[in-house]
Amino acid sequence: MTVERREEEEDPSQQSTDATAVWPFLRFDSPPRKIYHFFQQFRNRVENPSNYNNFLKGVKWSPDGTCFLTSCDDNTIRLFHLPEEASYIDQLASDYQDSYHSNLVINEAEMVYDYCWYPYMCSSDPTSSVFVATTRDHPIHLWDATSGQLRCTYRAYNDMDEITAALSVSFNSSGTKLFAGYNKMLRVFDVHRPGRDFQQFSLHKGKDGPSGIVSSIAVSPSHSGMLALGSYNQSTALYAEDNMELLYVLHGQSGGITQVLFSKDGNYLYTGGRKDSYILCWDVRNTVDIVYKLYRSTENTNQRVSFDIEPCGRHLGAGGEDGLVHIYDLQSGQWITAFQAASDTVNGFGFHPHLPLAASSSGNRRFSLPDNFEENWNLRGDENCASIWTFG
Repeated sequence: MTVERREEEEDPSQQSTDATAVWPFLRFDSPPRKIYHFFQQFRNRVENPSNYNNFLKGVKWSPDGTCFLTSCDDNTIRLFHLPEEASYIDQLASDYQDSYHSNLVINEAEMVYDYCWYPYMCSSDPTSSVFVATTRDHPIHLWDATSGQLRCTYRAYNDMDEITAALSVSFNSSGTKLFAGYNKMLRVFDVHRPGRDFQQFSLHKGKDGPSGIVSSIAVSPSHSGMLALGSYNQSTALYAEDNMELLYVLHGQSGGITQVLFSKDGNYLYTGGRKDSYILCWDVRNTVDIVYKLYRSTENTNQRVSFDIEPCGRHLGAGGEDGLVHIYDLQSGQWITAFQAASDTVNGFGFHPHLPLAASSSGNRRFSLPDNFEENWNLRGDENCASIWTFG
């Protein structure tokens, strides 16, 4: 496995702001190798025979890279620890059995809308080893990633004094605030004060701001205090975090926004939508026009199909319905390569924070008659699965 120091180039547009950091050197001249594979534990026919149509919805690495989370349609979040030998393992994973079982299974009562790690999570510090999840008709839950216990809840109420669920969640860069997206509204919780205390900001005022559900939230990593909110009304709004002043509204996506993501230096914003084949790149310093478009195969699905930028900030990886992960050079917007990650929709993809690894998740809802129950379970090993890949 090759790891080397990456020096800052003349054009810092997509480079890390920390020029002294050691980042993984990712090679894309040959396909990555699959070193871990998981699929059987997501097909819980024995545990719940009625839930034959379960499928994965996404995967997210922990900030320290020691583990990752998967979300499924059966309202579960699973935590997998990454083995210590993952950085130098040589053998290939088998598509016929799971590499190992999840360390924790978190059972939520309803559909999981969104989830995210505490930004300063460190597995050696149990107090910081937490993540939040928001589910239908329930408050936001803060889960202990070590024990699987519920730490606390953050509750918002509507005008009828009924609990209303957040559709998206994200911590601020310092980890002191929790942003929660609702319909035309953002609520901000103090992380250290769980309960029903929060600040509330109405986003749609007149003709400005997003007029739909806040479906995705991203905080600029440059500590500029800029906050991006994607909405199902096909627009993305940029705000100043300290006073929630509206800065820009970006239009151009042909589908409802499902993900917003800042570049590593915070100068660029990438947006993707449902039933939309392109990820749009915006320069937040000059939002007059789109910088470039990156293709992905998502024109026929309402699924959230996530994308991610590698730690050095030079490349972006995105999945799609074709089962491929496409890699793009962010300085030029040019396609670099693609590799087959699964035989169905790759809905989740994420680069490891500091190793030349990546995680992918695949799956989609399959509609069939109940009398075809047995047929539904004749899925291949590379369908409805999660995999760990090494670029080396």
